[in-house]
Amino acid sequence: MLPLVLIPGMMCDARMWGGLPAALHPHRVIHALPTGGETMAEIAQAILADAPQRFALAGLSMGGIVAMEMLAQAPDRIARLALLDTNPLAERAELQARRKLQIDRALAGDLAGVMRDEMKPNYLADATDGAVLDLCMDMALSLGPEVFCRQSLALRDRNDRTAALAAFTGPALVLMGAEDRLCPRDRHDLMHGLMPQSRLVVVEGAGHLPPLERPAETLLAFKDWLSR
Repeated sequence: MLPLVLIPGMMCDARMWGGLPAALHPHRVIHALPTGGETMAEIAQAILADAPQRFALAGLSMGGIVAMEMLAQAPDRIARLALLDTNPLAERAELQARRKLQIDRALAGDLAGVMRDEMKPNYLADATDGAVLDLCMDMALSLGPEVFCRQSLALRDRNDRTAALAAFTGPALVLMGAEDRLCPRDRHDLMHGLMPQSRLVVVEGAGHLPPLERPAETLLAFKDWLSR
């Protein structure tokens, strides 16, 4: 049974996956944080350096972008791929311009304000328990402004990875929350189209973080993906 490498989203840690890792027993789960570099290529290289020779790979949001970079660098090592609430395209110019303002504000001591005002309101479905938002804030503040800066720059300067997805032929899952405001449906339709062997799952009642918002539905999709 291949080990499973999980990569969480921006300013998240292993807690973002909720009870999913334990529920996937006996699969060996390896948590990899996207913090080991200042570019997407460096972050992917750092995770690959510590990863098993061959593994299943799942990433959410920034974690999915890192997973696609890993796929581009080492396609022979990735046996299965799950991409959740993410985007295979390079960042648009208008979003790139906003990054600098967010970075300056975070480095000036207002990371909490950046997360509260500009990012977290877009993370969750309207009906999601407030405890999930509290957890998101705690994860972000635990990682701190320097990690926010590095991750923001890596996301700003990332490459389009649609070609890497089109070349992948292993079992694949593309999953999104139906109320995701950060990574819209068309990005997931694109990834699903690039990997016709993939299963597309849209989780009702979830926003950007289905593992925390709708854990049962997310677990069911993971179990199906890992069994194929």
